[in-house]
Amino acid sequence: MAMDRLIAADHYMSMLLLALITLALHGALAGLFYTFSMSVMPGLNAVEPTQAEAAMRSINRKILNPWLYIPFLGSPLAALAAGFLAGSPAAVWFFAAAAVSFVGSFLVTMVINVPMNNALDAGTMSWKDYSPRWTTWNTLRAIASLAGLVLAGVGLVNL
Repeated sequence: MAMDRLIAADHYMSMLLLALITLALHGALAGLFYTFSMSVMPGLNAVEPTQAEAAMRSINRKILNPWLYIPFLGSPLAALAAGFLAGSPAAVWFFAAAAVSFVGSFLVTMVINVPMNNALDAGTMSWKDYSPRWTTWNTLRAIASLAGLVLAGVGLVNL
């Protein structure tokens, strides 16, 4: 009996830690996307298009580092793991967070934003065409990441 309580307490603490990590990863990603939409892109739009293009090319190269990959890949994976390890009803919320993060952040990035970044880098897309479209899709990524954050938070309180 005492061993069962100890195992249950250990599982709860592990789940709590995983849920908090999931929450933090979603928060980091939501903050990154939000910052781009509300300050970086308007700032770049305020300078000459050639300067904005050069700056964005540099940003797109420098952002590809572990500090991006940890929340970008970690958000849906941590939420998915939490969904598999959590009991009901928390599992449903974590699975929802994983799905929203995967579709709204990962897929949008890979299918829309990265190809646009590549086109800007190759010089086949002008800043005038790039900026409004990229910002719209980036804002969707921010909203999806924020929704994932909320869903993971609901999962956390339902552990």
